[in-house]
Amino acid sequence: MKILVIGGHGTIGKQVVKTLMEKAEIIIGGRTQGDIVVDMADSTSIQNMFEEMGAVDAVVCIAGEAKWGNFEDLTEEDYYVGLKSKLMGQVNMVRIGQQYMKEGGSFTLTTGILADDPVVRTASAAMVNGGIHSFVKAASLELKNGHRLNVVAAGMVEDAYEKYKDYFPGHNPIPMNKVVNGYIRSIFGKGNGEIIRIYD
Repeated sequence: MKILVIGGHGTIGKQVVKTLMEKAEIIIGGRTQGDIVVDMADSTSIQNMFEEMGAVDAVVCIAGEAKWGNFEDLTEEDYYVGLKSKLMGQVNMVRIGQQYMKEGGSFTLTTGILADDPVVRTASAAMVNGGIHSFVKAASLELKNGHRLNVVAAGMVEDAYEKYKDYFPGHNPIPMNKVVNGYIRSIFGKGNGEIIRIYD
């Protein structure tokens, strides 16, 4: 089994890769490091990545940027960061990637708790996460060749808790093994169109 993990060197990604390496051949994609280079905000870069890599059994995307900031300070361009990177980047992973996905393969995207329980300074990030949830539910209805599409939405993960805890007062950190299991469920389960929420 051949699995592409975009963002495999990140906080969540490296834990997912560590587990998946026991089950499959892993190709890590990233903007600056990895086995293959890809810029999520550039659909041509995504196309070129798939052309170079060839057919895969699963694509897992744990990457994408979105601007955080006070609502009154966010500019139109600030919103476009998340729209082009985290939202359209993941949409294009599916839109383009379906041509390179083996029969019965799966796509797993990533959002987070902000889609359902936003905190201050996250108007842009929460908007993007919510958009991805709606995309997954709709696009999964039309996939061909037995392809599946799900999204993992985790709360504040324990490995990032110290960095972000001031933004999430009262939130309990989510154990990394629970987060990883969400990706395992999406890849190796049979669910399609699911928002796999891993909240406290």
